[in-house]
Amino acid sequence: MTEGSDASRTSTPIDLPVLPLDDEVVLPGMVVPLDLSDAEVRAAVEAAQAVARPGGGKPEVLLVPRIDGNYTGTGVLGTVEQVGRLSDGDPGALIRARDRVRIGAGTSGPGNALWVEGTRIDVPVPDPLPGSAAELAKEYKALATSWLKKRGAWQVVDRVQQIDDISALADNSGYSPFLTTAQKVQLLETADAVARLKLAIQWLGEHLAEQDVAESIAKDVQEGVDKQQREFLLRRQLDAVRKELSELNGESGSGDESDDYRARVEAADLPGHVREAALKEVEKLERASDQSPEGSWIRTWLDTVLELPWNERTEDAYDLRGAREILDAEHAGLGDVKERITEYLAVRKRRTDRGLGVVGGRRGGAVLALVGPPGVGKTSLGESVAHAMGRKFVRVALGGVRDEAEIRGHRRTYVGALPGRIVRAVKEAGSMNPVVLLDEIDKVGSDFRGDPAAALLEVLDPAQNHTFRDHYLEVELDLSDVVFLATANVLDAIPEALLDRMELVTLDGYTEDEKVVIARDHLLPRQLERAGLQEDEVGLDESALRKLAGEYTREAGVRNLERSVARLLRKVAAQHELGERELPFTVSEQDLRGLIGRPHHVPESAQDPAGRRTAVPGVATGLAVTGAGGDVLFVEASLADPETGASGLTLTGQLGDVMKESAQIALSFLRSHGAELELPVADLKDRGVHIHFPAGAVPKDGPSAGITLTTALASLLSGRLVRTDVAMTGEVSLTGRVLPIGGLKQKLLAAHRAGITTVVIPQRNEADLDDVPAEVLDTLDVHPVTDVRQVLEIALAPASARAQDRLPAAA
Repeated sequence: MTEGSDASRTSTPIDLPVLPLDDEVVLPGMVVPLDLSDAEVRAAVEAAQAVARPGGGKPEVLLVPRIDGNYTGTGVLGTVEQVGRLSDGDPGALIRARDRVRIGAGTSGPGNALWVEGTRIDVPVPDPLPGSAAELAKEYKALATSWLKKRGAWQVVDRVQQIDDISALADNSGYSPFLTTAQKVQLLETADAVARLKLAIQWLGEHLAEQDVAESIAKDVQEGVDKQQREFLLRRQLDAVRKELSELNGESGSGDESDDYRARVEAADLPGHVREAALKEVEKLERASDQSPEGSWIRTWLDTVLELPWNERTEDAYDLRGAREILDAEHAGLGDVKERITEYLAVRKRRTDRGLGVVGGRRGGAVLALVGPPGVGKTSLGESVAHAMGRKFVRVALGGVRDEAEIRGHRRTYVGALPGRIVRAVKEAGSMNPVVLLDEIDKVGSDFRGDPAAALLEVLDPAQNHTFRDHYLEVELDLSDVVFLATANVLDAIPEALLDRMELVTLDGYTEDEKVVIARDHLLPRQLERAGLQEDEVGLDESALRKLAGEYTREAGVRNLERSVARLLRKVAAQHELGERELPFTVSEQDLRGLIGRPHHVPESAQDPAGRRTAVPGVATGLAVTGAGGDVLFVEASLADPETGASGLTLTGQLGDVMKESAQIALSFLRSHGAELELPVADLKDRGVHIHFPAGAVPKDGPSAGITLTTALASLLSGRLVRTDVAMTGEVSLTGRVLPIGGLKQKLLAAHRAGITTVVIPQRNEADLDDVPAEVLDTLDVHPVTDVRQVLEIALAPASARAQDRLPAAA
């Protein structure tokens, strides 16, 4: 027969009494003791003994597993080796399992046992073994040896190694306690020895893998437990050593950590409500176990509370003249902010002199919002204010903050919880009355984690911030003595409720004279130091600084001006190192082009003295406000050729809805008042009108270009040119009235930078001229007007001045 065949040899049927095994399986080769006190076991043994065997053979029984009341189809022929007493004294029989038997039909026999007809299952194994079978036997012995060694069964190892029959070797796995009853039944019913051995190898390998994983987990757990026990023991020893040392040094106290925190809280200078809350937390710490995570939270909270400067305050410097001198020395211009700080110090001094430092639990703090374009010195101004007041300064960057917990703190139940930025700023300052700069408050965002701007409402409200409650601290913190300075570039981005709690101070930018002073007194010394130059080695003429400010940079602030100065100094330093220039050297206006190239922002008057930009009808100059300050805005209008058949109004230049409406209003006004203004309004009906705002990639909106649009259309229809030195701003109505606008100071500063000499403004904005620096007003001819007809009289050149008269000869 071939290896692995399931066919059995023909065998003579035999009649055997059935000995049932409830949920147990016995395989050939096993020797098992059975309790004869069981009626079915005793009946089967007695029935086997009643049958005479040829040659005086031992009685035989059929061991059949009974699983859940059902007999299996295969049993094991067993011989009753001995009948006697078991170790516990009960009657028993020792039975040796020999051969597999396929159970047939029932039959009759002596005794009360169940008799069946059975056939031996005999699948011979080739001798010698094929190579594959030998390898299986070797593999099983190796696995069984490994498992037995782990259990310490060294004697059984030798017995397994001595088994050469693969059938006996496979049946030997029936002793394995990890096999289930179903697996043992499968072994019993598998006649082929090689197949049985493969099953035994598979199950034994799986068990060993599970055992390795379990041992690894147990080892890791044991190591963790040992580490905790060792740490616990060492901490107890450390506490005992500290206690002994304190007793030797005559110190009182047990040295316990909770006692240490209690002593620190009682010794600290804390407000009453904070002390009470801290002592409650110390009591919780005393009750908490060393391994409890709550103990770590409490210790971190106590450390934070004890580090806060609850009763620490710096004395304000009430030398008003000295404070103003500090502000003037560190910042040129910005008169509004300097006046506000001077007023604040004066009021504080009077309140202190009259014993009104604290009224209703609130102190005399301040909340200011510094709004202006980039580069005007908003952030550096905060440090100068703290310097002038003699206070500590802390900067809190709010740009991009989107989590409300950044302001109010996290709940202590979270892992890694921290107090909010306001509490951390006070702790960093070391006093309860610092100057806190909330930088870029207009860049605060909101998402699913909350709205930080809403959390700032309580912080920046003078009527509420004396009882500010951080989510982490959960005790009241008095912020009423803090001077908050918030900076922003765009006013519209600040929520209205938050803006209402702050006093608004607008920084509109610097004049050219102020930029020259700033560059000379602040920027140049700083950049000389960074370039590794001395003041007596390189200098800049005032004319060079003025040209840098006016033609090389065009901005409301001084950041680009500082970069230009730095670039100049680097150029000079490099030329000196290369031996191309001797020091000392003073940079003049004529040297700028050779050092840093041509100017990039030449004023319109200097760039185009012949008025090339407005040398054709339909082009007017307006004024606008951007995020970087004021700027000059051109408006161009044209009429379509009648033959094209185009009609209506076309607007280009990425305009907003308000500016589009302004263009419609200007066109409607001219259509209804064209006869009065002596304009050929018939062209407006028959020909399409196209209005364009150059720099088409820049979004534009607002009503202040109304009179500029009207002037451009009137120039187009009348053929009269717009004066090149005139710029204008104002909203226009359908009746021709000129309505007020905003941002007049920024617009006049832009006109001044662009070389404009005449400006038309709404008469209702005349009061805003008080905010414009005097040196700027001296260079401008400002015309307040109430009606668009006045604008046209000022802006349009005389009718005799035609376009061809204004064009250069080369054109």
